[in-house]
Amino acid sequence: MTGLITRWLLNIAALILTAALLPGFQLSVWGAVVGSVFLGIINAVIRPLLLVLTLPLNIITLGLFTFVINGLMFWLTSATIRGFDIDGFGWALLSAVLFSLISFIISIFIDDQGFRFR
Repeated sequence: MTGLITRWLLNIAALILTAALLPGFQLSVWGAVVGSVFLGIINAVIRPLLLVLTLPLNIITLGLFTFVINGLMFWLTSATIRGFDIDGFGWALLSAVLFSLISFIISIFIDDQGFRFR
């Protein structure tokens, strides 16, 4: 349970860092908290469905269309959550890519039990 809470808090921090680095992504603290929960839910429910529906396009683009789907998830969150504001789809796509990179770097240092040090 602590690993889940730690990941959630680190995802909030990653969203805040992403918003700080990109001028087209404005985020309040409340927007980061609610947005991370909403983003997690739509990534668990809607994203797999979109990946299956766009599988031929994803195969043709060698998986690069997944970035577009991730951008759509950010854009949908922006349209739904107050305080999670993205200026357009281009910024949503760029935000999703940067957020994925930051999350990947964080996941290097985190496992299911919490922090791990190498």
